[in-house]
Amino acid sequence: MEIMDINTIIARRVRELRDQQKLSLDALAKRSGVSRSNISLIERGESSPTAAALDKLAVGLGVTLASLFEDSTPAAVASPVSRQAEQVCWTDPASGYMRRNLSPALPSALQLVEVTFPAGQTVRYDSFHRDVDIQQQVWILEGEMRLHVGEQTWDLGAGDCLAMALDKPITFHNPGKVAARYLVALCK
Repeated sequence: MEIMDINTIIARRVRELRDQQKLSLDALAKRSGVSRSNISLIERGESSPTAAALDKLAVGLGVTLASLFEDSTPAAVASPVSRQAEQVCWTDPASGYMRRNLSPALPSALQLVEVTFPAGQTVRYDSFHRDVDIQQQVWILEGEMRLHVGEQTWDLGAGDCLAMALDKPITFHNPGKVAARYLVALCK
């Protein structure tokens, strides 16, 4: 099986979701807060978007961030197994955090994502006005993370798990001196 470049997968998914919803570039730009030109570059695979930009697009399209990394080709949809060698990995160009989609490509309300988050880095997700209710749990496997969820701050270490709705701004920060690794479970 040929593994597709992550920017090609993101480009295809954003365009596919926009087409399904019959949204023009201008309409998606207005709904997401991402510029029309940036969306066009992303859809052509000519840009490596940041996590913040992808989160805004996901909100504008009414999907989870993880769904933007799904390979929607017919061969990928056929199997209920997600083999490690075929799992899509993406690295945020701004923070260097790496996310790997663990879930099979079959339609499911549950999505699993593994994240490796570099020491000292921060990612802020300000998009929280979603058309769909999404629940998320973060289970720390290694290292430590500080999560700001709305007005609350949570310091998490290995083995800790935090549940939250994606209805407030969220900031992920690794205050440690080593990379943190955690599992994200999303349910819509």
